Amino acid sequence: MIGHQHGRGSGHGHRHEDRDEHHPAADPSTSSDPSSAAGRFRGRLAITFGLTAAFFALELAVGLLAGSLALVADAGHMATDIVALGASLIATHVAGRPDGTGRRTYGRYRAEVFAAGLAVLLMFGVGVFIVVEAIDRVSTDPQVASTPMLVVGLIGLAVNGVGLVLLKAGSRESINIRGAYLEVLGDAAGSVGVLIAALLIRWTRSSIWDVVVALIIGVFVLVRAIGLGRSVLRVLGQHTPEGIDPADVEADLAAVPGVIEVHDLHLWALTSGMNVATAHLVSSPEADNHAVLDAAGEVLGRVHRIDHATLQVEPADHSRCGETGW
Repeated sequence: MIGHQHGRGSGHGHRHEDRDEHHPAADPSTSSDPSSAAGRFRGRLAITFGLTAAFFALELAVGLLAGSLALVADAGHMATDIVALGASLIATHVAGRPDGTGRRTYGRYRAEVFAAGLAVLLMFGVGVFIVVEAIDRVSTDPQVASTPMLVVGLIGLAVNGVGLVLLKAGSRESINIRGAYLEVLGDAAGSVGVLIAALLIRWTRSSIWDVVVALIIGVFVLVRAIGLGRSVLRVLGQHTPEGIDPADVEADLAAVPGVIEVHDLHLWALTSGMNVATAHLVSSPEADNHAVLDAAGEVLGRVHRIDHATLQVEPADHSRCGETGW
């Protein structure tokens, strides 16, 4: 019976040394370090954080002076962005730190997922507050100054546009950066809403549009929070990573020359872009188990984007190991 691990991570010392040097997952030209997905965009995240913090102060002050719930609501959402972006920055730093205790055998990569979870909670809180406040204002007719709304809306759109450009690439690689990107996207939508509300108030002379836009912003924030929350729960619940079908993985492993059975297959994501698998492969009597390991590892890395796999090869005449029910 032969055990084998491949891939990159923290706290993994078990390697099949005479074979790993030929394995695609160990070759920098064919595999990137998944732990750097968020770290590579830390500088861009810091710039976005600074721009967001500066604009928040401006929008909140103008919103209070102009009596605009839409501006105050958008500023409230911006406040959650500041906290969420700050948490994301801290998470990218923590995730990249080596573990000196030896107890965190998978490193600190889950910090990025927890940061995204914090963003979800903040988005829910702000979304509910905005919706409740907007409903409470429906029966009133507050006086709202539209000119300050137009100016702040344009500035906000420019600031958020810069943030979206900076974070777009990282949002496809890291759930942590995706959370920050969605926060900025929500702010951009809020800025558009503020502009629309200001124009409608000017054209109709009615301040009800300020309340309507604030309500739309609140609902939009809640919808985005649900989407990101599902992604966070998927990782924390150790579901199969998005885009990977367990049946396909099992079939491809079973098709490896020399493999006659696959069992105890488990697939999960440690964090965004860092997929993990374990499996038992039963080999035929004439099979070269080292070749089986290499071929199985190549299938997992090249076809299914599994960055770290622990594979156990069992000869056909080996007494059956206790297959788990989970």
